[in-house]
Order: sequence, then C-alpha cells, then structure tokens
Amino acid sequence: MASAAQSGTSTPFSSTTTLSAPPTPKLKAAANDLQRIAESGAITASTLVEYIASRAAASSSVFVYDLAEQAGFGSLTKSWAQAGSETAPVVSHQTRAGAGLSLVGRLSQGSSKDAAKGAVLTAYTTPSGLAAMVQSLTYLPPATPTSRLVIQVPTVTPVGEQFALSPTLAPFTPVLPLLPEGFTVLLSATPQEAVELAALSYQVTNTHVIHLFDHYSSTRETGHVTTPPVVIPEPNLTLEEGLKKAGYSAFEYAGDQNAQTVIVLLNGPLALTAKALASRISGLGVVIVRVLRPWNEDALRSVLPASVQKVHVLDDVPTETTQGALYLDVFATLLNPLERGPLVKAHRIVPARTQQFLSDPAAFLTFVADLLPAPAPIPELAAPNVKKLLFFSTPQSTLSALPKMVETVFLPHKALSSRLLTDYDVFSKPGGVTADRIVLSPKQDDAPFVPISTILPISRHSEGVADFVAVLDPALLKSHDVLSHAAPGKPVLVVTDLTAAELVAGLPSEVIALIRERNLHLCILDAKKLASDLAGGNAHVLKIVENVLVLLAFLRLYLGQAATEDLVRKVARADLGDSIQGIDLAVLVRKSWNGLVEVELPAPEATPETEQPGHAPLKPFEFNAIAVETAEGDTVVNGARLASWHDAAKHILFPSAFTPAGLTHTSPEEQNPALRPELPERTFLITCTVNRRLTPLEYDRNVFHLEFDTRGTGLRYEIGEALGVHGWNDAQDVLDFCAWYCVDPDRLITLPVPGAEGARVHTRTVFQALQQQVDLFGKPTKTFYTELAEHAGNVADRYALRFIGSPEGAATFKKLSEKDTVTFADILRRYESARPGIEVLCELIGDIKPRHYSIASSQAVVGDRVDLLVVSVEWVTPSGSPRYGQCTRYLAGLKVGQKVTVSIKPSVMKLPPDHKQPIIMAGLGTGAAPFRAFLQHRAHLAAQGVAVGPTYYYFGSRHQSQEYLYGEEIEAFILDGTITRAGLAFSRDGPRKVYIQHKMREHGADLARMLWDERGVFYLCGPTWPVPDVYEALVDALVGHAGVSRERAGDFLEGLKEEERYVLEVY
Repeated sequence: MASAAQSGTSTPFSSTTTLSAPPTPKLKAAANDLQRIAESGAITASTLVEYIASRAAASSSVFVYDLAEQAGFGSLTKSWAQAGSETAPVVSHQTRAGAGLSLVGRLSQGSSKDAAKGAVLTAYTTPSGLAAMVQSLTYLPPATPTSRLVIQVPTVTPVGEQFALSPTLAPFTPVLPLLPEGFTVLLSATPQEAVELAALSYQVTNTHVIHLFDHYSSTRETGHVTTPPVVIPEPNLTLEEGLKKAGYSAFEYAGDQNAQTVIVLLNGPLALTAKALASRISGLGVVIVRVLRPWNEDALRSVLPASVQKVHVLDDVPTETTQGALYLDVFATLLNPLERGPLVKAHRIVPARTQQFLSDPAAFLTFVADLLPAPAPIPELAAPNVKKLLFFSTPQSTLSALPKMVETVFLPHKALSSRLLTDYDVFSKPGGVTADRIVLSPKQDDAPFVPISTILPISRHSEGVADFVAVLDPALLKSHDVLSHAAPGKPVLVVTDLTAAELVAGLPSEVIALIRERNLHLCILDAKKLASDLAGGNAHVLKIVENVLVLLAFLRLYLGQAATEDLVRKVARADLGDSIQGIDLAVLVRKSWNGLVEVELPAPEATPETEQPGHAPLKPFEFNAIAVETAEGDTVVNGARLASWHDAAKHILFPSAFTPAGLTHTSPEEQNPALRPELPERTFLITCTVNRRLTPLEYDRNVFHLEFDTRGTGLRYEIGEALGVHGWNDAQDVLDFCAWYCVDPDRLITLPVPGAEGARVHTRTVFQALQQQVDLFGKPTKTFYTELAEHAGNVADRYALRFIGSPEGAATFKKLSEKDTVTFADILRRYESARPGIEVLCELIGDIKPRHYSIASSQAVVGDRVDLLVVSVEWVTPSGSPRYGQCTRYLAGLKVGQKVTVSIKPSVMKLPPDHKQPIIMAGLGTGAAPFRAFLQHRAHLAAQGVAVGPTYYYFGSRHQSQEYLYGEEIEAFILDGTITRAGLAFSRDGPRKVYIQHKMREHGADLARMLWDERGVFYLCGPTWPVPDVYEALVDALVGHAGVSRERAGDFLEGLKEEERYVLEVY
C-alpha cells in the first residue's frame, strides 16, 4: 500500500483528513523533503514556484498583492510564514494606483534600509496588477547582485460578464512599452519550465525579472514529476547562459523546418497547443516567445527557417483597435529596407477570442490551419491511447476528494502519466460546482506537452470528448449541462440514493434525449446506503468507505469488458491495501460490484413529451474560481477564506447571483451593474494618463491639465459636453474619521441602492463607502441636522441640532454653511453625543454628487481620450481651518494609471450647425476648456478641406507668464489661421487692469457684423462676475456699428439666447 511516508503527502485515508477537498501537502523547509514530494507528482508546479520565491534564501521580503491571492497564488506563502518556516517576511498589499512605489522605495538608495543592506524583493501579482504597477517601476533603481526585484505573475485574469478566468495577457501588453530598461520578462507554460524559470529569476543577478507563468491550467495540474532546482544566485550569470543551462532559449521554434508559414505567439497554453499542432502538420512553423524583454532580434531571426514567407503574430490585446506590442517587435526585427523579407501580419486576439479558443480548441486549430496556403486536415493532438476522465461535484460534497483518489491509483505506474486539474464555478450554483479533469496516457518523453484544457475541454454545446463522466451530486443533472461532455458510447456514473426509475423520472427531456442520441451507458450507485451497511454508525468510517465504493465502481467501468471482481481488487490493492478501516477489500469490491446498476431508459414513446413545469435551461460550467487549501486547513477561494466575510462572498464571489434580471453586463458598450451600482446614471471607468500642472509651483493657483484613456469603455462625447467626475474623499481624512468614530474601516456594511426600494443592495467596507461614496466632507443639509438630532444622547446637543434644522434657526444654518463652511464630519465632531450606527450615518449623509467639468478636447481629434482643465479650489475658514474642494483635491492627486469613474452630461456649449457661421468665444481662466475643444474641432475641419467661418477668441487671466492656459496651442492656432483674431487680457501685467470686455470693445465693428449680419454665435464660459460688463460691450458694439438703439440691441441679444446664439456657461 502506498503510504504517506512513501509519497510525502497524506492519503485520503489518514486520520486527519476531512475528505472535503484535495489536500495541499505541507511542504517542509528541507530541500530533500521538497524534492521527494515534488517527484511524487503530488503537488503543483505553481506551489513549487511559490515555495521557491518565498524562501528566505531567495527573497528578503515577499509582497503579496490582493489580485495574486484572488488568483490562488500567495495564500500558501502567508501560511508558511505564519508557521515560522524558513519563509521570507510577507507584506500584504492592495492593488491601487502607485502601489508599486512601495517596492521602488524599498530598493531606492538613501530612502530605505533594504537598499542600504541589500535586498532581493519578490512581488506576487497578476497581469492586471502588473499593468497598474508598470508606471511606478519606471522609478526603480538599476538591479545589482544585492538589490533587485523579482515579480512572479500567475497569468489569470477575470474576463467577460461571468468573470471567467483566462490566461490572456491583454491587460499587460499595452503598457509593455512603458516598462523601463533593466527588466527581463520571462514566460513559461509547462510545469517543469515554470519551476526552472522561477529559479532562474533568482539566479541571474544583473536584472530585475518579471516571470509570467501559466496558472490557468498547466502549473495547477498535479501528477507531474517536477524536480525543483536548488536556487543559488550566480553574480556573473547572464540570461542567455542561464537559459542554456536550463535547456531553454529566448525563442523556441517547432514544426516544419522548411515551413513557409510561421506563427509567433507568447508562451502559454495556446502556444503549447500550436506547438503540438505544428508537430503533426506539414508546412507550419511556430515560434514561442519565452523572453519578451530584453527583445533579442538576432535570436528571433536565427530560429526562423529561410523558407518562411509569411509570419503571423498572435497578439493578446484588450480591444481590436489596440496595436499589439509583440507585432511591433516582430515587424521591426524582420524589416529590412535592403531586401525583401517575409510578410508580417498581426492578429489581434482579444480576451473573448482567447476564451473561445480555450473552451473550443477545435476553433483555435481551425484558425491556425486556415493560415496555411493550402487546406490541411486537423489532427488529433492527444497522445494515442489517452483516457479522459471528468468528474462533476460540489466543493462541500463527501465525495469531493474522489478525483484525487483516482489519480493516486495511477500515479505509481512508471509507464503511465496521470494528470489532474481542478476548476471551480462559484457563480452558477450556490456553494459552487467543481470540475475535475484527469488525463491518463502512456509516458512519452519526446511528445509535446499539451494542456489538459486542450485535451479535455469543458465547452458549451460540447460534442463529447470524455471517456468517462462521473456526476457525484445528482442535482447537477437538472441544473447543469454535464452529460454533453461524455463521448458517444461511454459510461456515465451517477452517485445517488434514487432508484433508476426515480432518477429517469426527474431528468430533463434534453438530458434523456442526449443519453439516447449518444448511446451513453448510464450507471448509478447508492454509495451512502452501501457504506452505511458497513460503517457501523461511525461517521468517519462512513465517509471513507463511501469514497472507496465509488472508486471501485469507477475502476470497474474504466476496465470495461476486461473487468472482473478479481481484477478490480488487484488494481485497487496496490494503493488501498487488503483492508480499509478494518473492512476487507474483497467485501468492498463485492458491495460495489453488486450495487452498480445500469439504467435502462424507457422507450421514447413511453416518455412524456411535456417538460416538467418551470424547468430552466441547463447551465454551462464556467471556470471562475481557484481554491487553495493552506497548511492550517483553511480553504481559500479567490483570496477569501471560507466561513468569513460572508457578505463579501455573496457580492464579490457571486456577483451574477446578485445582479437583477435585465441588468447583466454584456459588453463594454453597456453599463456594468457592478461599477458603482448606487449611481443611477451611465458610468464609465477610465484611466488617468496625464496629470500636469500648468501654472508655476510658486503661483497661488494650481491649474492642471488631465488626460484620460477611454479605450474599451464605450465612452463617447460631443463637442462642449461636460465630464461628471465621481470623486473620492481623501484616504487619510477617512481613516482619521474612522479612528475618531471608533469604527473599523475594514468592517463590511451593506447599503441599499438609492431608488431601488430595498430590492438592490451593495456590500463594501466602511473605508470604501466613506472614501468612494458617502459625502462625509460635504455641506450638511437642514434635514441632516433634524435627523441627526434623533440620535443625540445629550439633551443640549439634541435641542441645538433641532434648532439649526428648524425655520427659526435659518440664520445659524446660513452662517455654518456659507461662512464657516462646515462639513458633515465637522458637525459630528461638534455634537459628539449624536453617534448613529455607521450604516445609518451613511444613509443620513447621502452620496457624493459628481462634479462636472467642461471637456477640453474634441473626440474627433484625440480619439479614445478625454481632457480636462481644472483649478484646485482651496480656502481658509474664519476660524483658520483649511478647506479644499472635494473633487478638485481628488483630481489634483490622481496618479498615472489610476482609474476614475465618470459620466457624461449634455451642455449648452454646442458649435453651430453651419461650419461657416462665425463664433466668438470668451473664456476666463479654466473657462477656456470648452473652447480648446472648439478650436481643435475647427482646425480638424480645416485640415480636411472643410470651409469654416471666422473664429474670435478672447481669454482672460491675471498674468501671462503664469496663467496663459494652453498658451503654446493658442499661439499655434493664431499662426495657422484657426483663430482669426485673438483678444488676450492679462489683468495684472500692465499699469491698468485690462479685462476681456476691453479687448472686445477693440473689435466692436467685427463683433457687431458677425452677430447682426452673419448669424454669428457668442459664447462666454467662466465666473459670473464679468457677465454684465461683457453684455454692455456687445450692446455698445451693436449701437455703434449696427446703427440700432440700446433698447433694440438689448432685445436683439435676448433673442439670440432663444436661438442658442448667445450662450453662457458661468459658475
């Protein structure tokens, strides 16, 4: 019998097992223990990568970012650190804008103890987290043998409406050009390769390293004999030498040595699939990119066959309009002005396409084969005599450990490869669904590694590929499409306490039709009843015997016609021994043999044609969660430990279950209900790419320019519209308030969505609610004083609050609001006895309202971008307290890469329908924003040969040297004729104050002609104070040059307002 001592891990029959989930072996610190466990095939390569990266000998500290732990990578490191093993100190981090700066600070000379004494820092994150980190990494100092950064990146990203997990690198590739020199980017796909490149990350010492490995499938498989290398840093080891010693190269070529068609793609599951195809089809070559940075042009050219005529680059990109970085690298490498080279073509693979290729490998194989000049048949990629086993269960089922037991039976066989991959679907059923895939095949050292997801895909409307399907929870037959994965004529085992007749009576009609159509051999086993006859009332023995009985039933069906009781007992004895919990194995074999019943379906005419009432369509299995069991026995699903954070599990792990019907997010162009669900308006999540101050640092006004990337969001805007910014409160102010209010910022609260009448709620932490949603530092309304009074414990406080909220307290309310400019937080501090619960307080205060800013760009010119021009609002109260505009403070502090929630608001600032109509624009300070968009648009029209009318531009500020906003652009527009005439008024630069109305009077004749005779349009944007003076300047121009009375001129301007030709946007 194979024992725990022999394998290095516990068996499902040890006294400590719960049989609730496949156990994760508790790795020891000693290298020989680790090697023995790894060589047994009992642990995953991903676990070994985590083990290597977390050793104190390799890393000084390990930074575990939340996204990595949500992808099932990092929980074990934390577990080992708590156990006191030889694990490096662990630091937990959230993925926020600028989060990578903490790594930079730890390695920066003069600012960190780590830099002084030397440190090798390791960070765990995902491709999405890496993308958010890249901007910060530009500040990283160069790597040295004693000070460098290694980032281990499990390639798993949630995509689509169901947050299906995908190996796509689309979040990372667009920011790859921003990655500074001095970084090495490695990509691995097979289990052994992932382990060896993880070790290489620490062996090379003259570079920072990013290692991306396939955590989607290959490195999470068990059953591989993976030898963990000993990690010894080698100061003079080059990347090329390190790869060569490990048996790899920067680029791997596979396929026909005389191929005319070559595919280039990044290392990953699709690359392995393409490599396997190239080994079985002529005329095709595949180049797998293992080292993305530094890019080695000579190495790529050296692996390409001389016969190549077409190179197809498969690029992971977020949208089809995004140019892939890999294509640019390959194109630049093969571009030769002196001689004709191969044609390089880009194929932009968006995440949805990646998911299609993964769930339906035949679609990917067809896609690749279609790139060949001549049609080619699609070969079978799996090795000969491969057996594909598929088990469906639920995570808390008594039988959830059965697939691990099945794998354990085959692992000791030297000539047989046994691979197991476990995936979870936590959305489609409360408690989740588990799919375990096992692939059994003869060992072939020279055969290309093909991912389990390719050999045994779980796809919608499957044509059937599994040689055996087990359904360990019979309820899944009614809720999920599980039997469609069974190949024609193959056995299906259902573990149930129902009789054959009862089971058939409850099956949906389409399931019965599928069983008939494919001639499936449906078998049932009442394992619980059989086990209870033998367990003698012992619950622990009952679980074990139940699993053994199902295992024996599986062996009988697996052996097929060759199966006999003696043969089943012989195969099982090698792993189970002669008895289990004192019960003779022969008795168990006989019980299982006699209890296994093949179900005979009634004749079609005997089956009712009407479906059961209320039957819902069968749901597909969607891989969207990864579970890890730590050494302490905790099960961590997507980074959350079970039996804690219950509300978060409902709303974060199961978002689709809490999305009302009709609100499911289906495309980037539609509103995602998970994005600020409390907001009634259509919102978009855009990314800050530029935050640049326009005024000098010593100037008392901070006027700044912002640019946001809108790619993939569906955001569209018209000229002159406003951007509503849903700003956040200052994080430190929120934390200070939480400390004063004695509330845990990490505590979860559930708040109703406004207007939903309690039908919809959303859950978040107190910190998230107070920072992102609740207007804690806004102006209190009268109603707030009245409602807060009811929560005051002190009588004086209660009466004071009631008075301020009453009609009699209007003067006090006005003083507090307009002079003292108090906030909700100020009032709570002033009347300390009024302390409602935090949920009640959030509802009393209400939500932060979006602040609207005129858009300073034309989308026709800037594309997937939106620009803003903002001035920080700051003042001091009579008591000397500093005050800040909530949203301008938020915008001023934005970091590049930070996400911002926005909405679009229509505006009166519209260009006239006729491009030849004259326009007159007058802007003060940031009132210039919409006119920048106007000027961009008119310049764009002129460049296209469209005739445009006269454009007059008036701009006013205090000093030209300090506040001439977009001055260089304005001067350029003047030079190229976009601006016909300009009136620039800088009020403090001369001996007398000059304002825009003075400049307008200088052009009175032109203004009168354009407005009176040429149907011109006048716009004013900025503060309200110049409105009367500007109005008088126009009246005087009409009186003096149009020959009308002042009364007639005034009536004319009023009429222009009705025609939308006299437009004011003032504040």
